[in-house]
Amino acid sequence: MGSRRKPPIKPEQGANLSLPAPRVFGGLPTVRPNREIEIKLRVAGARAARSLLRTAGFHVRRRRVFEDNAILDTPDLALRSRGCLLRVRTAGAAATLTYKGPSSAGRYKSRQELEIAISAPGMAFSIFENLGFHRVFRYQKYRTEYSEASARGVVTLDETPVGCFLEIEGAPRWIDRTARKLGFRESDYIRVSYGVLYFQFCAERGIKPGDMVFPRSAT
Repeated sequence: MGSRRKPPIKPEQGANLSLPAPRVFGGLPTVRPNREIEIKLRVAGARAARSLLRTAGFHVRRRRVFEDNAILDTPDLALRSRGCLLRVRTAGAAATLTYKGPSSAGRYKSRQELEIAISAPGMAFSIFENLGFHRVFRYQKYRTEYSEASARGVVTLDETPVGCFLEIEGAPRWIDRTARKLGFRESDYIRVSYGVLYFQFCAERGIKPGDMVFPRSAT
């Protein structure tokens, strides 16, 4: 007795036999662009800055930590030519990978910023080198983060090889109010990066630029 062939499954009798259209990165959450809005202010020194912040009602949110920053780019500086930045930062035991987009013109330094924590910065460097990115600039600083009771923004004290600076980050009105509270005016606002400040520092003193590092790390 021969076997009977089963009738073909009609679409309405079973699952939809058509394949779904392919989806790029299907199921992955979309990262919302985060906008960094900040200014820098030059201060006479770290001790004076700490006293100024305490008097204005700020307290330490994150204690002083040494930061080592590496800027990555292609040999023809493709990212820099577009006003973009790719950075690997180590701060104590923590490390982060950061992308920053071009800055917008205005009273503040404002740009897209995307940042994630990474566990192996050395491996990150190896990955980017294999993709054609190399370290083009290195800069160091000691950073202390401050905040006030409202916690509407953050002020950082950065001790760098080219001087001390306060960095105020938050909403525009909060930045202006905080700067005035600390005794500064809009004419004091610095909107450029530490890399630009370093190259200005070298040009003013006739120094050949290299990396912005403290003397013991210059090698």
